[in-house]
Amino acid sequence: MLAGKHILLIIGGGIAAFKSLDLIRRLRERGAIVTPVLTRAGEEFVTPLSVAAIAGQKLYRDLFDLGDEAEMGHIQLSRVADLIVVAPATADLMAKMAGGLANDLASTLLLATDTPVLIVPAMNVRMWDHPATQRNLKTLRGDGINVIGPNDGDMACGEFGPGRMSEPLEIVAAIEAHLSEGPLKGRRILVTSGPTHEPIDPVRYIANRSSGAQGTAIAKALADLGGEVVFVTGPADVPPPEGVQVIRVETALQMQAAVEAALPVDAGVFAAAVADWRVSSASDRKLKKSKDGLPALEFAENPDILKAVSHLKEDRPKLVVGFAAETNDVVENATAKRVRKGCDWIVANDVSPATGIMGGSENAVVIITADGVDSWPRMGKDQVAKQLAARIAETLG
Repeated sequence: MLAGKHILLIIGGGIAAFKSLDLIRRLRERGAIVTPVLTRAGEEFVTPLSVAAIAGQKLYRDLFDLGDEAEMGHIQLSRVADLIVVAPATADLMAKMAGGLANDLASTLLLATDTPVLIVPAMNVRMWDHPATQRNLKTLRGDGINVIGPNDGDMACGEFGPGRMSEPLEIVAAIEAHLSEGPLKGRRILVTSGPTHEPIDPVRYIANRSSGAQGTAIAKALADLGGEVVFVTGPADVPPPEGVQVIRVETALQMQAAVEAALPVDAGVFAAAVADWRVSSASDRKLKKSKDGLPALEFAENPDILKAVSHLKEDRPKLVVGFAAETNDVVENATAKRVRKGCDWIVANDVSPATGIMGGSENAVVIITADGVDSWPRMGKDQVAKQLAARIAETLG
């Protein structure tokens, strides 16, 4: 898929720059041509010699290098590639891109290009969560910049959280998906999946039953058709697919925040089994049995994410797809839910114990739209996902 494809790789200045060496190797294994651009800060983490040697191509470093400009000016360099990848994309580089700055070779290339750009953020969790970085991220997405990551995990600074650069094979999968010629190329799609866990105390929680298998299959099917997929997942049993941006959450409030941060998108597929309620004041200590009887739990209603997105006046996706897990009167309940939520489609199924669908490998769904009801036969969840993705692609045109 990548044979003969030309990737311009910009390596920013972060500890995650060491992963760029493996990324270059993985891309070349698949036949891609990788032209590296190393920032001054990036040179603090990887050497120009190692990057050039692994890439097997000339390394570019300076904006005002007369030799480089005579051979291939920076304007031309920014436009001959099939894709520009920024990995790692530091907070500084993201800020420059969002602000339209061009004070070094990397930022000038990014400002001067009409080639698609994929950024792979990597930074300290506090820097990632900072409102300025999140504003810049939203601006970049609005400008059509593609994003993969960051992942959660331990960091070199000793902290834990979102900020780890995606792994090289994840980036390769995202590049392959972006360069594919599928019908969803250029479309950005949000998928929510899995359950949410609403804490009662540090060891107990409220949740809905959900393995996350169907949502994961849908995200993969959309990515296989060339879509840029943002995958917001609760603590699911199945691992997320490769080639999508994964955002892991625990609670409904966290999922709501992740969904809002991901907008705008062309379509939203809300397959997550979000808990309807949460304990209004979760205990920070394990609740103990006592002779006074059961503890009193006060509940609060969780946000209705599907309804909120469906009723947005700005940034409403062109297509909003909800899910309805029912145990009786499936069509009637799902039809009423579609009207109540204001979404375009509802994908409904019967999850009563006798069906074996909950936690199983198969599904039997009914698609409810304004045009009527379309009942699909029972099939594997992967096949349901492929058919649904094809229908979404046809609708988005």
